[in-house]
Amino acid sequence: MARRLFIVCVTGTREKLQMAAMFASVAAATGDEVSVFLSMNALPYFIKGRVAEPPVEGEMGTLMEQKGVPPFKQLFQQAVQLGDAKLLPCSMALDLMRLSKDSMDEEVGPPTGLTRFLSDAEGAQLLTF
Repeated sequence: MARRLFIVCVTGTREKLQMAAMFASVAAATGDEVSVFLSMNALPYFIKGRVAEPPVEGEMGTLMEQKGVPPFKQLFQQAVQLGDAKLLPCSMALDLMRLSKDSMDEEVGPPTGLTRFLSDAEGAQLLTF
């Protein structure tokens, strides 16, 4: 039986986005259902055509860049392509930023409210980054 993992991703830093993506990709690859709620400072990194990289917090973020660790967006894309993973943008954050679903990267799913996300997450494992 597949487990269910729900990830709330609100950070704008490389290390936390990377860790969230690692959890999502590994869980999806092993057959788990994964839903990632993208909001606050994480959401801008999923705008179509955005090339800016998130700032690093410390030594580990710098090492990841130097050693060629697969970037967080690639891991999130793999989770969606290879497994049962959904990237769900926060509807409130989209409204605040005056963005639409069409403004987001193609692997990003439909806008979702926090109430709906938390309702869907009932009884599942919930992580926050």
